[in-house]
Amino acid sequence: MKKFVAIVLSVVASTAIAQSNTKVLQKISRHTTAHSQAYIALEEACRTIGHRLTGSPNGEKAEQYAYDFLKKSGLKNVRFQPFEVQSWSRGSVSLGIGTINTDIFTELPTATLAHSPAQADVTAPIIDLGDGLAEEFQSAADAVKGKIVLMNIGLTNRTESRKNLHRSEKTALAIQHGAVGVIMINNAPGKILLTGTASVTGKTIPIPAVSITNDDGARLREELKKQPLAARIQMTNQIGVIKARNVIGTIVGSDPAAGKIVIGGHLDSWDLATGASDNGIGSFAILDVARTFAALKLKPKRTIEFVMFMGEEQGLLGSRQYVQQAIADSSIGQIALMINVDMTSNPIGFSVPGQAQAETFYKAIGEKIRAIDNRFTNTFSSAAGLHSDHQPFMLQGVPVMSFVGSLPAKALNCYHADCDNIDLVDAQALKNTVRLMSMALYELANAPTLPLQKMDDEAVKNFLIANGLKEPLVISGDWRWGK
Repeated sequence: MKKFVAIVLSVVASTAIAQSNTKVLQKISRHTTAHSQAYIALEEACRTIGHRLTGSPNGEKAEQYAYDFLKKSGLKNVRFQPFEVQSWSRGSVSLGIGTINTDIFTELPTATLAHSPAQADVTAPIIDLGDGLAEEFQSAADAVKGKIVLMNIGLTNRTESRKNLHRSEKTALAIQHGAVGVIMINNAPGKILLTGTASVTGKTIPIPAVSITNDDGARLREELKKQPLAARIQMTNQIGVIKARNVIGTIVGSDPAAGKIVIGGHLDSWDLATGASDNGIGSFAILDVARTFAALKLKPKRTIEFVMFMGEEQGLLGSRQYVQQAIADSSIGQIALMINVDMTSNPIGFSVPGQAQAETFYKAIGEKIRAIDNRFTNTFSSAAGLHSDHQPFMLQGVPVMSFVGSLPAKALNCYHADCDNIDLVDAQALKNTVRLMSMALYELANAPTLPLQKMDDEAVKNFLIANGLKEPLVISGDWRWGK
């Protein structure tokens, strides 16, 4: 009889908690629908600050803006996490195309890829290596040496076994094979110029790297079919050591033993435009999620750290620094989950790399959200990728996740480009992002347990191999397991 009563009381208590949580989720939904500040703040930052290049005066202004936003939102624990990085900023650049052994070059519009040398003046024959994958470099063998490599930033023929590499990894392969320069063709259609780092380490590379538009790339390839061509790359850039700061706001949880959730996204952007989509929509959504928790006086079980990372675009510098410090002070073990928000818009599900066993848990959370907004289709994936701020955490075995969402083509085409501005941001989509992420974060922060597995070093190694990530990590120098 006593056992029966205990079971009944347990069921009643669980039902009461579930009903209470549902009311909180509805409260979050109503509040963010009526009072979201993400778009207002992002528009103001784009207008008054502009780009948010790490180490620049604009970057410093952005750091202070995020700090002030969190303080004004009512978070009591807000701090800077300073670190030093090698700075890079663009100077002059020109790209000329001509026939072999000519002094006459036709100039093409171009943008320097970050971490190119402080000075360069290189003239050499062009070799077209298509998508610039490892097998294409291996097939060319010694023919790359002394040449300027032309290759796509994107991938023309994607298959299950043929996966793209990051532009920095393609540049690393070019350097390894003796190239003297790199020209990358933007995959976005038309006349859009793209920038981004060409360095896998965030440090200066020994050869100049530039990008050209998709239209100019197509024309250049047509000319190469008719006759051999040479390129002349001339550039100057500014390089030095500067200081940058991650911005961290904390809501302390009620149960220290439950660990903490880090939800972060990169605040920095490239300098050709304002970085509204990359990653204004992600970082300003996080700021507004923090504001929502403070405004509603939500009391999570787990501590939540809202982190604005700087230096992501230069090689995950801010998130690497965060993880290094967490290892040094042993707080890495307290991180139960890292949520990365990079260009996330209109979430419809979850991506939780290497945690297939957690699908039922996440689906249950998703159903609660779906009951409030049926546009949340509650998808789940456990596949893994690199090149965003989750990577340093994932390589240490910390469970990571992101939200599955979608962006319109016009925004995706302006990734890292001179057209990434506030006009591309859908205010309603950004509000939806804040609303849905806030509900999901509340559930994650208050779940009795998180069925997520922290991986030891051997498990991380096997997980990375299984997801086809060994090759890019070897190229970048982040593979620490030998051959």
